[in-house]
Amino acid sequence: MQRVSQASVDVAGEVVGAIDRPGLLVLLGVTHDDTAATADALAEKVWNLRILHGERSCAQDAAPILVVSQFTLYADTRKGRRPSWNAAAPGPVSEPLVDAFVAALRGRGAEVATGRFGAMMQVSLVNDGPVTILLEL
Repeated sequence: MQRVSQASVDVAGEVVGAIDRPGLLVLLGVTHDDTAATADALAEKVWNLRILHGERSCAQDAAPILVVSQFTLYADTRKGRRPSWNAAAPGPVSEPLVDAFVAALRGRGAEVATGRFGAMMQVSLVNDGPVTILLEL
């Protein structure tokens, strides 16, 4: 998760998601033991985490959130020179959980933009800080 002043996601030259004011870029990885309850708890944490300027949260500032699915966060590079992706949940498992996370944020009142699941995406951002946080439940 990164605090940004703006961010966007392009797929094949088309902007599919963007935020144009201070908020968060959430790179979301899903692993095998994640559930809808995990997605909801993570959404609660992201929405209320006080990491914006003045120790404020997205909930307090109505700050936008750009969510991009990112299975590569679960790369295992302990052996050899080629990462293993075994810890990442497969698409049929992870896509509904990414959707559940987005829905949980929106259900809390968040303005949420997204990338496109499974697509080759070009993510652009202006990092605000820089502030980057690894958040696990």
